[in-house]
Amino acid sequence: MEHKTFTCPMHPEVVSDKPGKCPKCGMNLVAKNESEQHAVSVNKHTHPTSDNHQHEAAQKKYTCPMHAEVVSEKAGKCPKCGMNLVPKKGSLDAHTHHPTAVPTIKFPLADKNLKGGRKVTYHLYVKDTLVNFAGKEKRAIAVNGQIPMPKLVFYEGDTAEIVVHNLLKEETSLHWHGLHLPNREDGVPWLTQKPIPPNSTYTYTFPIIQNGTHWYHSHTGLQEQIGMYGMMILKKRADDPTFRKGIDDLPTEHLILSEWTNLNPNNVQRMLRNANDWFAIKKGATQSYSEAIKQGHFKTKLTNEWKRMLAMDVSDVYYDAFLVNGKTESQLAGYKAGDKVRLQIANGGASSYFWLNYAGGKMKVVASDGLDIEPVEVDRLILAVSETVDIVVEIPEENTSYELLVTPEDRTKSASVYIGEGVRKFHHPLPKLKYFEGMKMMNDMMKMNGDMKDMGMDMSYQTMDMNQVMYPEIIAENNATMKMETEDAEMDHSKHQMPASGITTLNYGMMKSPYDTSLSKDAPLRDLKFTLTGNMNRYVWSMDDKVLAESDKILVKKGEILRITLYNNSMMRHPMHLHGFDFRVLNKNGIQAPLKNVMDIMPMETNVIEFAANQDGDWFFHCHILYHMMAGMNRVFTVGDYQNPLLPDRASAYKKLQRESDMWHLMAENDFATNGNDGMAMLSNTRWELSTEWRLGYNDHHGYEVETQLGRYVDRMQWLRPFIGFNYHYRKIDRENIEKNLFGQASTKDERKTFSAGVVYKLPLLVDLQAEIFTDGIVRFQLMREDIPLTPRLRGAFMVNTDKEYMAGLKYIVTKNIGISTHYDSDMSWGAGITLSY
Repeated sequence: MEHKTFTCPMHPEVVSDKPGKCPKCGMNLVAKNESEQHAVSVNKHTHPTSDNHQHEAAQKKYTCPMHAEVVSEKAGKCPKCGMNLVPKKGSLDAHTHHPTAVPTIKFPLADKNLKGGRKVTYHLYVKDTLVNFAGKEKRAIAVNGQIPMPKLVFYEGDTAEIVVHNLLKEETSLHWHGLHLPNREDGVPWLTQKPIPPNSTYTYTFPIIQNGTHWYHSHTGLQEQIGMYGMMILKKRADDPTFRKGIDDLPTEHLILSEWTNLNPNNVQRMLRNANDWFAIKKGATQSYSEAIKQGHFKTKLTNEWKRMLAMDVSDVYYDAFLVNGKTESQLAGYKAGDKVRLQIANGGASSYFWLNYAGGKMKVVASDGLDIEPVEVDRLILAVSETVDIVVEIPEENTSYELLVTPEDRTKSASVYIGEGVRKFHHPLPKLKYFEGMKMMNDMMKMNGDMKDMGMDMSYQTMDMNQVMYPEIIAENNATMKMETEDAEMDHSKHQMPASGITTLNYGMMKSPYDTSLSKDAPLRDLKFTLTGNMNRYVWSMDDKVLAESDKILVKKGEILRITLYNNSMMRHPMHLHGFDFRVLNKNGIQAPLKNVMDIMPMETNVIEFAANQDGDWFFHCHILYHMMAGMNRVFTVGDYQNPLLPDRASAYKKLQRESDMWHLMAENDFATNGNDGMAMLSNTRWELSTEWRLGYNDHHGYEVETQLGRYVDRMQWLRPFIGFNYHYRKIDRENIEKNLFGQASTKDERKTFSAGVVYKLPLLVDLQAEIFTDGIVRFQLMREDIPLTPRLRGAFMVNTDKEYMAGLKYIVTKNIGISTHYDSDMSWGAGITLSY
């Protein structure tokens, strides 16, 4: 038997008798003859002989994602921040397409045998229950007495019959995520069916014409957040021409990831809408001025608020627990050294992205969203909300079980699955995010008008993770890599595709279908463009600055190919999901572009997808973060002239669906202080805001005042709000010393009843400027801010106006509903008390 030696492609002086990792750079060692072939190819690429190659080398430019002024002729690290330099827009290296072998299978298979399938029936009983996932007994919804919902398994060619028994006191529905089916079976209330009423039964019936890892969930309100999610596995037949030996015949385990909050999800949505920062406090992510000063980021914080932005946010909601198959920890026994297992994983979370890391080494990704991709090995991946992924992992050693660590993007907690038997081997926990580095990045990316800057690069398909500036593990690897390159400066690594920081993270640019996924060239092609937009201050999420309630259905001719360009002009990532179809992700892989039904779009990214609209009906297209969807980031594609017998009045039904994205939310706060009682209440939706403020003294000298306003936000960023109002003011004053404002206008303030009109505009530093004219001729200008984050729990406030009134106050947040406050008011003097908020 021939003796093999192994070496590093980058460091030929490293030689070993067995495979492993290079001690210098961490790359996998390869057989020595493969290394020599690699070296020959490197040499050819490094020393081009043709004029074309010389021209190409001269045109390559690299720049820093954060510092566009940094430009280099070769790849490397940014001298300012240490991030990897990337190809500059317009550079020949920015869009490199490599020729590939033509696949032998055209997808989808027109001649696939789907005959002989069975009728498979499931009965699902939907019922209220109580659970204790995080230390408190809370309401949840169980199906057949379990959370997650039962796993549904079919073979391709089967007919599914799913009978839903709604035992709730409210409506419900079920959507079959990622499935191709008749539109009436898609499960979107008021779009494809009426909601299933309480105490009734409804049957979904549809053919299974695909395979892969899928899931299902409620599409009614926020029910998905409290238990209505489950796995749906569609198996390939053994005679399927796409059956892959060594992959599709491996033993499988099914994992559905989710999160749990002890709060009522309706309250979660309301708190998000009102910019309540209790979730940031719970996460330790407030980014207050005191924290900024301690970490040397005072200027960063000041710039952030000067641009009218809130603190850096990663994941909107604080969750009390994270679950895999309904548990924070579980064991997959029965696997021994050398065994391979295929994990079919769905992210059934309402709003959490999840990092997946495996303590046993690399993971081989073989499918995404239930669709095959050519296997690709990675060290880790982040699974977007509603995405599914199939990975193959191996058990390296005997008597050991290896941790699959599931960590939410905000890294507050984690869940674990141990694979194998014996002593547990843990993956190191992901360290806390560096929020101020993220805030600095956000400042650099954002213009004063709220738009994202053009950084001079093409950012697409997750190939450039801007968030890596917040990852301590990446920063540490970058520093180590920079040190190594300094010590080994004579080697030119610029021509090699090395993983950033030595850690290979899955992205859409790596995905390649094993099949020809190209669409017909004879079909009419229609281009659409959507900009993903949002407002964190008011938690409004939209497309092209319009929520669903402000948009009509998009009419599509059956058979058209829709090519959709999606640009994310917000600071949040958005997992966009298309019902009823798989779309091609137009990355560099041409006819082998991967197929998906969920596309995670990172800030500043521009991604292009396309699909053939060959199925009649109304199809939902939306952000799958549940609270973003409910806030309005949705559209509907109407394909053909489908008449849905379940919704005879489609126009009326669509209006009901639209209302869901324009719901009204209430907030209120009252300060019970020693010098009086003051507070406010506000009712608001996407554009409108009805608010009332009151200041009630304990005697006639202090008096009392009530101001009510009805306003509408009229600009794109929702910084400008014209309003009409009514003011009632009573205060006993000395008639011989009537107060005058800065303009010399007198106001007695006793029994003053006036209407007004005005405008509120949000200035830099998040200060509200209010200009108002009253029916008695008084003009008032006012500056005010009530939420200055001085420390993680201490908030400052101030107000000053041209009526010579002023106020300064402090509030210490004890719980999400209780605070301790003190303030000085020019009318009511010093006071201290308890603040209650809702």
